[in-house]
Amino acid sequence: MSATTSRHPRVVGPPRESNDWIASSLLYFYGAAILLAIFIPMAMLLARSAQDGKGVFIGLSNYQKYFSSPALFDSFSNSFLIALASAAIVIPIAFLYAYGLSRTCMRWKGLFKAGIFLPLLIPGLLKAIALIYLFGNQGIFKEVLFGAPIYGSIGVITAFVLWTFPHAVLIIMVSLLNADRRLYQAAEVLHANTWKTFLTVTWPACRYGLITAFLAVFVMVFTDFGIPKVIGGDLNLLATDIYKEVVGQQNFEMGAVISVVLLLPAIIVFVLERIAAGKQALQMTGRSLPLIPTASVKRDSLYFLFCALILSMLLLVLGMAQFAALIKFWPYNLNLTFSNYIFNMQGVGWINFWNSIRMSLLAATGGTIVVFLGATLIEKTRCDTLLRKCLQLSMLLPMAIPGLVLGLAYLLFVNNPANPLGFLYGTMSILVISTVTHLYTVPHLTALTALKGLSKEVELVSQSLSTPIWRTFIKVTVPACAAAILDIWLYLFLRAMTTISTVIFLYTADTMLASIAVIHIDETGFTSAAAAMGMLVVYACMIVRGIHYAVSVKVLKKFQSWRQ
Repeated sequence: MSATTSRHPRVVGPPRESNDWIASSLLYFYGAAILLAIFIPMAMLLARSAQDGKGVFIGLSNYQKYFSSPALFDSFSNSFLIALASAAIVIPIAFLYAYGLSRTCMRWKGLFKAGIFLPLLIPGLLKAIALIYLFGNQGIFKEVLFGAPIYGSIGVITAFVLWTFPHAVLIIMVSLLNADRRLYQAAEVLHANTWKTFLTVTWPACRYGLITAFLAVFVMVFTDFGIPKVIGGDLNLLATDIYKEVVGQQNFEMGAVISVVLLLPAIIVFVLERIAAGKQALQMTGRSLPLIPTASVKRDSLYFLFCALILSMLLLVLGMAQFAALIKFWPYNLNLTFSNYIFNMQGVGWINFWNSIRMSLLAATGGTIVVFLGATLIEKTRCDTLLRKCLQLSMLLPMAIPGLVLGLAYLLFVNNPANPLGFLYGTMSILVISTVTHLYTVPHLTALTALKGLSKEVELVSQSLSTPIWRTFIKVTVPACAAAILDIWLYLFLRAMTTISTVIFLYTADTMLASIAVIHIDETGFTSAAAAMGMLVVYACMIVRGIHYAVSVKVLKKFQSWRQ
């Protein structure tokens, strides 16, 4: 045998150009999908806002009519002030809770970490119903409000604080974990007191996280529809104005105008949030050392009591929601019964719950595949750089588009006579597509974070062996990112189970979801039955969360034992 002859045969496979061709084709397919899923519907929404009821172009007349109405200033100022007040209340509470979880040695941290996810499992409408039973005119703690009605700004802000609290805690906790131990050691050497250390070390490290959390909470509250619909009373907000114009008066043109008014501030806040999030990422360096908190009996005890108080409030809301679902007639007949789960009302019933399960499973499974494959194409391929950058920017846009606005855009899109996709209206498919589109950004960023953790050496080895791109994806990328994939699936499922605003204009009698059925049942006066329907969603979310945990343990043990 010649000395130049290798002992091992060279692996023969498709050339690198074949991999590039496959990746390029998929990128263009994603570009077309984004065009259909986001840009064309939003363009139709903008066009409809400049038309009359017959579809004739009238320019800015609709905007002029709307801006000349005093109702605009009431709705806009109410939405702005409610969002501002909710963010101002929830951020300090979330900061203290996150600080206790990340910077103290208090007991039961695992319980408190699990507890912050409770509000994510409870539909917003169910939180509003629980607050009515707690602090309403016939509520258990009605004296707490000193006669002030729970319907209106007080109830809306309280419900929003409960809803946004987990999101704020998770964002702030990430910023608190980005702490360099060396800086605290330097402060200790320089004999800086606790307050001085906080101002010079802790605050600079987490301020952008606080700003990000504040802006995220602000835009979530500013654009939400479900909570004000149940507990808002006569309070006029931009989100509820859209619903009244479209559903109540069938005035799609004015609904489109209000959607644009709601969209612009949301985009501005989203851009500011992205800037703050980008600056937060610069706090840690490759030489940073993780901060390990030290025990302090007084401090740990105080934070334990605070976190226990917050968790008790969350459990109180959940317990009240469950109690509301089991009583016969509040507050006159408090006997327990399961009859509320029978749903003897026309047009609603258990079919709505099974519709939610079906839609959530489809959205979670299909959405996870689409999201992870798209993130892989953007992060791990090297072809069509400009297209990948454009797609990356486009995949961040859904976070800036309120669900109600996107839902109205889809309604106008599928009902356009010139649209060959009009057959989607009234099907489960349009609910799945709109839900995945609306929730796309967070799973996409999660997938990108996981993919960035994979060494580029894997790609280089794959290319040197001429391994097909799909084989590398299945055999290496997916197993290495299994944890992130499971988390993406869970996120999409839980959010799809509780979604309202995105699908409120797109459902029919056959595809009505449980979250929407809660609204209809509550409007008929059967509040206990509405709470029962909401609790079915909670049960499903809890069961799926438990299954997710069990599957995660087994999958990660099989595919990622090398990480241990």
